Order: sequence, then structure tokens, then C-alpha cells
Amino acid sequence: MMVQQFHHQHQLTVKMDTMLMRKKEKEKSEKNKTTNMEKEKLQFQILDLSCLSLSSLPKPSLDLATISKLDLSNNNLQEIPESLTARLLNLEELDVRSNQLTSLPNSIGCLSKLKLLNVSGNFIESLPKTIENCSALEELNANFNKLSKLPDTIGFELINLKKLAVNSNKLVLLPSSTSHLTALTVLDARLNCLRALPENLENLINLETLNVSQNFRYLDTLPYSIGLLLSLVELDVSYNNIKTLPDSIGCLMKLQKLSVEGNPLVSPPMEVVEQGLHVVKEFMCHKMNSEHKIPTKRSWIRKLVKLGTFNGYERRGKRSEHKGIDMLQYQPINGLATPGFLGKFSPLRLFSPRRSFSREATEYF
Repeated sequence: MMVQQFHHQHQLTVKMDTMLMRKKEKEKSEKNKTTNMEKEKLQFQILDLSCLSLSSLPKPSLDLATISKLDLSNNNLQEIPESLTARLLNLEELDVRSNQLTSLPNSIGCLSKLKLLNVSGNFIESLPKTIENCSALEELNANFNKLSKLPDTIGFELINLKKLAVNSNKLVLLPSSTSHLTALTVLDARLNCLRALPENLENLINLETLNVSQNFRYLDTLPYSIGLLLSLVELDVSYNNIKTLPDSIGCLMKLQKLSVEGNPLVSPPMEVVEQGLHVVKEFMCHKMNSEHKIPTKRSWIRKLVKLGTFNGYERRGKRSEHKGIDMLQYQPINGLATPGFLGKFSPLRLFSPRRSFSREATEYF
């Protein structure tokens, strides 16, 4: 009886060990299979067709949905087929710089996973509005094109955009929605025809580098909100037509580099600029504080005297000489007590036209 029980127990143990070994082999096989599939997939993740003098794209022999990076730079492409971008569902990087492109396909809006788009060095005059659907986009490089404007609502949708480079174009204005790009760290808009910058730049809380240099005679003012970019480290406004920097620049505590050469600056004067950034910031802070001082009592008295509320005149023949409030002591007692003279101190006089002051003073004296 005991022998049979022992034999049965042994068989169960062997059976369990066999099942365990098979399970491990199966897991190992599946793991190897997964690894092989990943390796196979990696072979198709990057498709490099750069520098091949292509004037048109060949028909792809692979599944476009497996491509995560497509490099078509330095060719002679004049267009990108709508059908191509519509099938690049997993694309994260698209590089089409240095081609002959005059536009981008509307289907670029299908690239919901796109993080980097480089279209620099082409002849693109405008970006399709559908680019707003590329919500994962982190870097947009459109340098050296013929852009005259950006989509009006570009800032409302590209909430993950960190770098916007649009230098060497024909931009006249940046859309007001640009101020909603709260993730933006770099904004490069030099070498354009910018007339002004958006007013509410203070929303760009992560902006570290702002370059709007070399807009030459077009850009002559900067918004006050530029001094509210609390993360700003580098500001380049050189070679514009700026005469006065906003006083708020004195509030940029993290600013380490300020380029203002090539401007007809009056405030701050060039002798201040030449002493370095810390002197410029001190100058702007002092200027800002002095302009917001509360007027003293003495200054109010001077204004009242100037308005003619307190006037003293001494007759010298045909000439009348103004002697300010000190002349009050020369008025006769009767004159001081008359209603005409006391009326000079009425609160109503403070808000009357200046013309009435001078007329009444003339009549009285």
C-alpha cells in the first residue's frame, strides 16, 4: 500500500516538473520571437532617402506604418504626395529640408505622433492649417522659406511645441496665438519683416531664448510684456529700429545675454549699454521705479501755483510781476477777507478751466 502511494506521488512530481519545463521553454520561445520581431521592426523604423537627387518619390515596398523617421532631405522634390503622409501613421520625425517644395500636403495633419518637422530651405509660402492637428509636435523648423504668415490659430493647438524656428522668411507679424505656446523654450524669428510682436508674451512662461534680430527698419518697438518672460535667458533684438527698450526689461532676473547693437537707442543710452547687462538692468529698474513714484505734497503745491490757484502779483506801473505764494503776505487785510479772494480757495476752483483762473486773477488784481 505504501509502495503504491509513493509511486503515485513520484509520477505526479515528474509530471509537474515536465509541465514547468515546457512552460519555461514556451516563455523563452515567445520572448525570442518578440525580440526577433522587434529587431525586424527596427530595420524599418528609419528610412533614409536623403542626397539621392530625387525629383519624385519611388513607390515604397514596405509598410509605411512601420516608419518612425523619414529623411528626404537634400533632394529635388517639388511636392510630397498626399497619399504618402496619410499612411505614415507612426511617423515621429520628418525631414524634407533643402528641396524645391512650394507647399506641404494637407494630409500632414494625419501625423498625430509627429514630434519633429524640418522643412527649412524650400520655397514654402504658407503652412497648411491642418498642421495644427500635429498635437505631439515639439520642434518646427521652417527657416529659409518664403513664409509671409503663420496659421492664425497655430498657438492654440500645438501645446507641446518647444522650438519654433522661422528665421529668414517674409513674416510681417506673428499671430497673437503665439503667446499660447506655453511649452515654448526657443523662438527664432530673425531676418524677417516683423512690424511688431504679440502683446501678451507673458504667457510664454518657459521661453528661454528669444531672437527677433535683423528685422531692420521694420521693428521699432517691443511690448512691455517682454519684461514678464521670467524664464528668459537670452534676448537678441539687434539690428532693428528700436529707440526705447521697455522699462520692464529690468525685471528679467534670469537674463544672461542681451544684444541690442545696431539700434538707434535713446533709452537706455549707449554709454549705459556699454557697461554691461547688470548696469542696463539697474538703469531700467531705476527708470521704472522713478516713473511710478507717488507725487509729494510739495509737487502738488507747485502744480496749484502753476495753475494759478495761489497767485501773488505786485503792481509796478503797467507791469505785473508774479511772486508765487510768498506774495500772500503783502495782501491787505480787507483783501484777504473779501469773498472774491476767499473764493480763490474754493474746491470748485481746483476743477475749473485754467482760463477762468487767469481771468479772475486779472479782474481781482
